[in-house]
Order: sequence, then structure tokens, then C-alpha cells
Amino acid sequence: MNGNTEVLVIGGGYAGVMAANRLTGRADVSVTLINPRASFVHRIRLHQLAAGTDEAVVEYREVLAEGVRLVVDTVSDIDAAGRNVALASGGTVDYDYLVYAVGSGSADPGVPGAAEFAHPIATLEDAQRLRPALEAAPQGAAVTVVGAGPTGIETAAELAEQGRAVTLVCGGVLGPYLHPRGRRSVANRLAKLGVTVLDGPAAKVVAVRRDAVRLADGRELASAVTIWTAGFGVPDLAARSGLSTDVLGRLLTDETLTSVDDERIVAAGDSAAPSGLPLRMSCQAAMPLGARAADTVLSRIGAERPATLNQVFGAQCISLGRKAGIFQFADKLDAAVWFNIDGRPGAKLKELVCKVVVKHLAEEAHKPGGYKLHLNSRGGTRQNLVEAQRTGAPATERTAA
Repeated sequence: MNGNTEVLVIGGGYAGVMAANRLTGRADVSVTLINPRASFVHRIRLHQLAAGTDEAVVEYREVLAEGVRLVVDTVSDIDAAGRNVALASGGTVDYDYLVYAVGSGSADPGVPGAAEFAHPIATLEDAQRLRPALEAAPQGAAVTVVGAGPTGIETAAELAEQGRAVTLVCGGVLGPYLHPRGRRSVANRLAKLGVTVLDGPAAKVVAVRRDAVRLADGRELASAVTIWTAGFGVPDLAARSGLSTDVLGRLLTDETLTSVDDERIVAAGDSAAPSGLPLRMSCQAAMPLGARAADTVLSRIGAERPATLNQVFGAQCISLGRKAGIFQFADKLDAAVWFNIDGRPGAKLKELVCKVVVKHLAEEAHKPGGYKLHLNSRGGTRQNLVEAQRTGAPATERTAA
């Protein structure tokens, strides 16, 4: 391709910032990042923002390459045929290539009263609204956390460590991703912090009131502050723009992260569904996906064949307050194994991860292309999953190494 190439990145989270930084490594590429906020949100610290132990924001000057043009706005529509996007504030921005990295947030709970009386915690604004609500509640007031994934566990532990009376309503199993051994460790830590854990099918919230929640078995729990961490949703920008998505609205791509509709559009992070088999929501997935998306764009600019996904994921880390945590190891298919590091060492590892994430972004800003994709040297795993889905192979074959 001759002349300057305009690449537009929508979304300034882990995936979007990584992609934007990496794209600056080529001198004939101009990069514009559109994001609704003027600061980078360190999402894995939002539970700390709500609890008052961290602000969960980093200035973009610390993590974004100087060559990236930052536009603080929201994209309201993508015109793939015209290669431009419409901004909520008015006007359009043209592009040669587009990186779709709009991230994720909460899904509509679909539970009576939840939208009115429960506090989500998936975005910066959610956490900022939750913090004063907690501060206004008496120290001994009942706090209910709904959802027992990493965010729910971390939020419950962070608040309980501050002396709050916390009930964690799982709606199923505690920490579904965790190995049973790791789950026992988390349960023990929550018990030491005084968290009441309600699990099993009966422990499902069916209604939320201003001062209580009702469970599926008819129990009512007093709740001065109800925090909703269950569910997953993505912005509907791709669907509204006529692009192909999965049932949740993630942009459908091939294994190079290229949209199935348009080779000028690639996706990364939580809003991407490569081959209809999206990766687990995590910064561990988002940053490599951002790097891979940028590499796909750079390959196309250079008239080269883009590489396909071949990424290794090996753990999930969860903070359990400031003094404990768990680092749950996994196999190459991202399934939890028996081994974990918990307690104070687990807390140190979790804090290290939080710091290293920002460090990786900053390093890529200063040295584009420096972030290394840790590939599965044995190969085949992701490819086997994709092929099994295409041919309808049984699950045992689908997950074979």
C-alpha cells in the first residue's frame, strides 16, 4: 500500500491501547484512538476503587504512545462501506483499517428491581457511583454481593477486610473457573474475613428491593447496599452497524481477528469472537489479542499473510483483600489444574500482575513491537477447537491436546 495508512482504534482499554501502541512501530501509519474517557481505566482494580483502596485510573500519557492521536468521544456508528465512523458529538472520522476493541460491561440482569436498586461495578462510572453509596452506609450495614466470579469474590473480600458485613450470593458455585482445591482455599479465606457465602441453585437472586434481596428459595436478605457483578455484555455498536456478531454482540472474526464481513476491520479484547470461540474475559487475553490485531493490520499493510491465534493462557489470579489472594494455574486449554499459590504469596502475585499490566502497555508505547506473544510451541490446540466446531466433533476430541 502506498502513502500514509490511517488506522482507527475504537476503545482505549487493555486491548485497544496495546493495539494502538504496537501500530506506531511503522512510520507510514497514523493511529487514532477513540475512547469515551480521557484517562485509562485499570479495570482489574475497580473493586478497589469502590472500596477506596485505589483510584483504578492511569493517565494516558503513562501508557499511550506519543504518536497516537487520542479523541475523547464515543463512536455511534461504523460505516464499513464508506470506511468511516460517526461520533456521538457529531462529525466523522475516516480510516483505512479499524481495530474494534470496545470492551465489555454488565448485561441487563433481567431481575426485578436490579436495575433500580443494585449497583453494577463493570465500568469506571459504576465504581465511582458505588463508592459514595458504600461510604454513606453505616459500617455494620448489610452488603450483598451478587455473583461469585472473580469480580464478585474480589469485591466481597475487599469490603469484608474493611469490616463490612458482606454476604456473597453465588447463584451457583463459588468461583466456577477454579479447581476444587483452589475453591476451598478461596472459601476458607472468605470465611476468615467473615463473608457469608450462599451457593447452590437456591442461592439465586430473583428480586432486588431498596433494602433487601429475595432468593429463589424464598429467603429474604437485608441489604443496605447490593452490588451486582453477575453477567457479561458488550456494546451493541457492531450489531447496530450491520456487522456480523455472535449472540452476545461480539464481533465475529476469523482466526486472524479479521471481521468475517470486511478485511479492513479487526477485533480485539472482550468484544471479539474469533471463529465464534471467544477467549475468556481477562486482561491476560485482551493484551495479546490487541497485539495480534495490530500485527494483522500491519501484515495486511505490508501485503503479508496475517498469523492466526496460537496464544497460551495459563492462570487466573484473584485478590482476597490486600493480605491474601490466589493464583490459580491452568492447562493450555485454560482449564484450572490442582496447583495454586494462595495466601500472602497469592496476594503479592496478584499485585505484581496489576503492576505488570500497566508496565507492559507503557513499554509497548516506548518500544512498539516489544511485547512478546507467548505462543503455544506445541501448536494445534486452538486449531483443533476451531476444526472440531466446524466438523461437529465430540467434546472429547474438541478438547484433545
